Amino acid sequence: MKTTLITRGIKTVVASAMISIPFNASAQNPVNDATTPLHLLQPDYPTPYGAKTPQEIKATIDKIYNFLEKTTPAGLINSKTQQPFTDLKKLDENSIFTPGTFRLTSYEWGVTYAAMLLATEATGDQKYADYTNKRLQLMADIAPYYKKQLAKNNKFPSPIHGFLMPHALDDGGAVTAAMIKAQRAGLKADLKPLIDHFMDYISNKEFRLTDGTLARNRPQPNTLWLDDMFMGVPALAQMGKLTGDVKYYDDAVKQVKQFSERMFNSQKNLYMHGWVQSMEEHPQFHWARANGWAVMTLVELLEVLPKDHPEYNIVLNQLRAHIKGLVAYQDGTGFWHQLIDRNDTYLETSATAIYAYSITRAINRGYIDKAAYAPAALLAWNAVATKVNDKGQVEGTCVGTGMGFDPAFYYYRPINVFAAHGYGPVILAGSEIILMLKNNEFEINDSSLQLKTRK
Repeated sequence: MKTTLITRGIKTVVASAMISIPFNASAQNPVNDATTPLHLLQPDYPTPYGAKTPQEIKATIDKIYNFLEKTTPAGLINSKTQQPFTDLKKLDENSIFTPGTFRLTSYEWGVTYAAMLLATEATGDQKYADYTNKRLQLMADIAPYYKKQLAKNNKFPSPIHGFLMPHALDDGGAVTAAMIKAQRAGLKADLKPLIDHFMDYISNKEFRLTDGTLARNRPQPNTLWLDDMFMGVPALAQMGKLTGDVKYYDDAVKQVKQFSERMFNSQKNLYMHGWVQSMEEHPQFHWARANGWAVMTLVELLEVLPKDHPEYNIVLNQLRAHIKGLVAYQDGTGFWHQLIDRNDTYLETSATAIYAYSITRAINRGYIDKAAYAPAALLAWNAVATKVNDKGQVEGTCVGTGMGFDPAFYYYRPINVFAAHGYGPVILAGSEIILMLKNNEFEINDSSLQLKTRK
């Protein structure tokens, strides 16, 4: 029989020793119910079971950091000569970001920037925040030149063209939220012009339904993408915190309510991925990562929404319902499936990491019962950690995904280590788990992982 060791985390207490019993017991010492405590036999867990230590978690985060620091340089080169720009006052139409593995202004990297800030908060290691600050500083430094050029010619080539000339929330919503977090954390770069620029787009220029719900005209007219909760709401919420202007909080809460009224299945406590206004029926495909964007939106909003806001409890109850629904579908490996409620779809990493982060954040903020939900979050982290390879790449992540109304579309989306969606969520999850371990103890009690209650 193969045995699997229990991974014991910091302050973890083993209340009942797990034992391993071989099958080739002698006739004099048979293994049976009368001679052996069979309930203590070690299961063959496919994922390490128990709480890892903060040191082990940081080691996983460091793998990712080292990979990203090496493969996403912060600088510009001349696209013709390939020479680096050492003087940012001499930029021209040939200036591009130094080629790397990922795009520095994508919404996925907005998540990564916020994650690096949280990693510094959780570990005390400044290098993570420096990663974010260096890249946001670069954007702030080059933005004035490109804004001036684009005012003359809106087709002028620019490495931050999408952010400065947005056509969708994807172009800068997540990056803007990260910018505000960095500004609030003390980054000296003046990010306010960029923040104000994209917040104006979210508040006044992004397409909305007649009731003000953030929407798109693809793949069908008047379509709601669950993804857009995250692409818009956290930035609105952070702007409310930065400015103190309640209009941003009100808009953020309105989005949560109006998305949820149309897209939340209260029987399954899951969101559908897409909603089209003209459809008489609304096919429900509970895509995992979109549900991740939604649950992360809820914890991000509650993080800054004043508790005396008249609709604070509406958001809190929505978060509790969603987490309850998600945990009900967690696979025994610790992962969630690509389509959450269809266990013949593949197990997906980025969504699992987002859930691990969001559930743990909700525990750390007291939104949900930690004894009930912490074991699921720890199992999810252990699963995610198995997908960080020796190079620091995150495996098992679904590539960027549009919207479909048939199962094959979701079942067969490719996975790829260069799908940027996996990196920030894994760092977020590990960082938040570290914060939970600093304030809680866990034990193996009668073979199962439990929160250790203080008596």
